[in-house]
Amino acid sequence: MQKRRLGQGGPMVGAVALGTMNFVGTYGETTPDDALRCMEACLEMGVDHLDTSNVYGMGRAEELLSRFLQTRRDRVVLASKCGITRNPEHPFDNSPDHMRQALEGSLRRLGVEHIDLYYLHRHEPGRPIEEVMQTLLRFRDEGKIGAIGLSEIAPGTLERALSAGPVAAVQSEYSLWTRQPELGILQGCARAGAALVAFSPVGRGVFGDTPPDPNAFADRDLRQGMPRFAPENWPRNLARLAKFADYARDHGHSPAALAIAWVLSRGDHVIALPGSRSIAHMRQNAEGAAIGLTHAQLAEIETILPVGWAHGARYGEAMSRGPQAYC
Repeated sequence: MQKRRLGQGGPMVGAVALGTMNFVGTYGETTPDDALRCMEACLEMGVDHLDTSNVYGMGRAEELLSRFLQTRRDRVVLASKCGITRNPEHPFDNSPDHMRQALEGSLRRLGVEHIDLYYLHRHEPGRPIEEVMQTLLRFRDEGKIGAIGLSEIAPGTLERALSAGPVAAVQSEYSLWTRQPELGILQGCARAGAALVAFSPVGRGVFGDTPPDPNAFADRDLRQGMPRFAPENWPRNLARLAKFADYARDHGHSPAALAIAWVLSRGDHVIALPGSRSIAHMRQNAEGAAIGLTHAQLAEIETILPVGWAHGARYGEAMSRGPQAYC
């Protein structure tokens, strides 16, 4: 596994990380034992950066991760998040009291005294990011967190946050399926020496060996509310995805590995953050870190999946409330 730096002066971590949201029913059910086996296999692959949040399964993901960390804490770079409430009337809360409560809860559930990278999961509209940074900086000075991260923010928010203190990482959805970070966050992170942690680099599963069937989505599947999987859009998207899958296999790669390789080609400050319940799928994801793409191959991929190719919006109305819009 190739290594990349997690922010300016930060630790070296595997270029492919592991997100834990999939372990708590977001895309289907799994058992705790299967999740623990997947995490163990990932660590042996060199996937040593594990990402979670206090709202994944309403704390269940952190509790599950604590079992894994009991004997492996020194081998893992740990990230968690705060700022989402799951309260429809007040979905985001970046107040010092709420963030303090969230951090203490995460530390307790994880069974640790220190979180290596702590993200603001969503920025609360109307609350200055400089104020929020002061809260995070206090957590850092207290030794409860190591580095500060921000998630789903606009380039202007990053610029303002940097005026208050260092930002080690920005987490944004980024893949051949969703390329908005190219409109400023990708470049802003590079200028700041921050890592861009690209979540959903295999496009919500669309770059898997077998593309998902929207008709088979479980009731709790997050993709139910995503317009790209709607009947008027999915057949068109599926046709493009089939061409990419054929191209990947013609070059001896799985579609997932090639999709990860493309994300990592965007800059040496980019880290891919897939989530999976499957050891076999994570092996494909990890293989992407070993693929070097030529300029010719990148151009061919761009022809198959040009920027803006996907039919339908990334999120529906409800899910669009948190990520900051820009450009």
